[in-house]
Amino acid sequence: LDVTFCLAANGEVLVACKGVDVSAAIRTEEGGRGASTVAAIPAVRAALLQRQREFRQPPGLVADGRDMGTVVFSDATLKFFLTASASERAERRYKQLMAKGESVSLARLLEDIRERDDRDRSRQISPLVPAEDAIVIDSSATPILDVFARVMHEVKKKGLI
Repeated sequence: LDVTFCLAANGEVLVACKGVDVSAAIRTEEGGRGASTVAAIPAVRAALLQRQREFRQPPGLVADGRDMGTVVFSDATLKFFLTASASERAERRYKQLMAKGESVSLARLLEDIRERDDRDRSRQISPLVPAEDAIVIDSSATPILDVFARVMHEVKKKGLI
């Protein structure tokens, strides 16, 4: 698969497939639904696993995804499982999309999030669960700066910075 990643001047990760920028397209609601559906296919997961692991290079890696701590980087030094209620995540996503000028339904976003969570939790391969050694942080009612401070405290405690 001809996929490349690069960092934009603003810090955003840009993704190109066969030389075409697909960064925005893969971050749509439709893209998220598609990713969740395809992620349940064992052959797809197997094909991606080694490629995902190749991203781990010195000095380290911050990875985010629903099976990063349980499967892809199960031997990671430090793992966090960030969660929030479905209603809170829907509200956050609604605000993001509205800020981009997209017309969205909060009720539809909530339904999509619940469906994806159910699908991801019940899949046979790499179900959505926190790793046994993950630090679980529920950010439903926690400001982002407080979540960041908690993560940085744990990172420093491990001597990673």
